[in-house]
Amino acid sequence: MPASSRPPLLSEAQFLRFRTLVSQRTGVFLAADRRAAVAARLGKRLRHLQLSAFEQYLQLIEQPDQQQEQQRVLDLLIARDSYFFREHRHFEFLAQWLRDIPRPLRLWSAACASGEEAYSLAMVASEHAANDDWSVLASDVSPNLLQQAAEGIYEVTQARYFPEGWLQRYCLCGVGEMAGRMRMAASLRERLTFRQINLIQPLAGDLGLFDVIFLRNLLAYFSQDEKQRVVHRLLACLRPGGLLLIGHSESIHGLDLPLRPILPSVFERL
Repeated sequence: MPASSRPPLLSEAQFLRFRTLVSQRTGVFLAADRRAAVAARLGKRLRHLQLSAFEQYLQLIEQPDQQQEQQRVLDLLIARDSYFFREHRHFEFLAQWLRDIPRPLRLWSAACASGEEAYSLAMVASEHAANDDWSVLASDVSPNLLQQAAEGIYEVTQARYFPEGWLQRYCLCGVGEMAGRMRMAASLRERLTFRQINLIQPLAGDLGLFDVIFLRNLLAYFSQDEKQRVVHRLLACLRPGGLLLIGHSESIHGLDLPLRPILPSVFERL
């Protein structure tokens, strides 16, 4: 292979600089065995920018005016496996719980990525909430993903886990150039508010209280100390008797939290 076409090498020291950027900005800790994956994902940006070495790219993103490129790094390196009704038992439990709560409801998808979880919450609330006065806050650290979520446009194949009839009820299927794609109905989108929130930073004081907070498939990437801080911040926004749901593969065992377990990965705020 000619030298000019060889993929650039990512040294251990350079990998540590990328890890530091990700950790400082998001709290996510990249494992040591992720160096090859980081090189592969960021190598695409080097080719796009016609850079030949990771050192050049690091010098670029370390400039104070390169916020947009820094965000691209974060989006590329943080796992975002999101789909509708992921871990479906959470939504089955939520449907039952909502039927017994007559008051107005506020739900929060605290790491919403491209929005599938937030829209799943909205569909369940629309179907099962005892009161029609409900809303969903969808937040994420990535403005790029939030923009995708606000547009509410997805491949029709992503509706494979929708309950029967919900695709027709809550989505508009595209035609022509939009064939094979769907857009969440305006009646659903208007119930959602999208907001950029970095959970490792102090939360804004205007968030108010929520009845349900989904914080799923993010805690696994935090250190134990960071996990404690993040969950405490969110619990300050959770109404007593409200629900906190985390990913099935995650744990908050050993943390001193005012929570009572209801089901695996489902907790009630004391």
